[in-house]
Amino acid sequence: MPHPRAQFVLFDGFDPLDVIAPFEVLTAGSEFLGGAFAVELVSASGPGVVGSGTPQISLTAAAALDPDAPGFVLVPGAVGPVDGDPDAGDETIPVLLARFASSEAMPVIARAVANPDVIVAAYCGGSLALAMAGLIEGRTATTHVLGLDMLDATGVKAVRARVVDDGDLITGGGVTSGLDVALYLLEREFGSTTAHAVEELFEYERRGVTVKSERQFAA
Repeated sequence: MPHPRAQFVLFDGFDPLDVIAPFEVLTAGSEFLGGAFAVELVSASGPGVVGSGTPQISLTAAAALDPDAPGFVLVPGAVGPVDGDPDAGDETIPVLLARFASSEAMPVIARAVANPDVIVAAYCGGSLALAMAGLIEGRTATTHVLGLDMLDATGVKAVRARVVDDGDLITGGGVTSGLDVALYLLEREFGSTTAHAVEELFEYERRGVTVKSERQFAA
């Protein structure tokens, strides 16, 4: 079997904190485990610089998203103004997420969602973008508190929680929940000792509620 990978999907307007914080958590977890999996920044279009929603910050994708690679695919949210006039060209968070939801990335992410060897983790606006693309209809998930009604309107069973475990779909709430999602992935897949070691390294303690769906218990 190919070496497992944790692939963070970059897209125009992504939130840097949604990427960097959980990227470091999973990197530390992999190092604790002796290099159990590779941690990478990827994009649908392949290697290259991708601009975030914070104009001063860009990150470089090292490879194209591979939906056939076993491991994790992590989908961040976007950052920008909440309110504005899209007709006037305002790059609001809803505009950025809608653009991502209709982009070339979604058919590739859809293949990852359908791959039994992949756990898709999305948090903040990332889970909302997947819902807008119709990839998680009927699933149990969460997103930023400001997007819960919209998530529910897409046919997702929306719950307010820090982390939601729906089997091969893990979702998280607002921006800092990416830390909790990454730590939860380490705990679920590699054990509490690994997750606790990374928590101690980062001097961070998970908070809030983790909801486990019927699908997770049936897995």
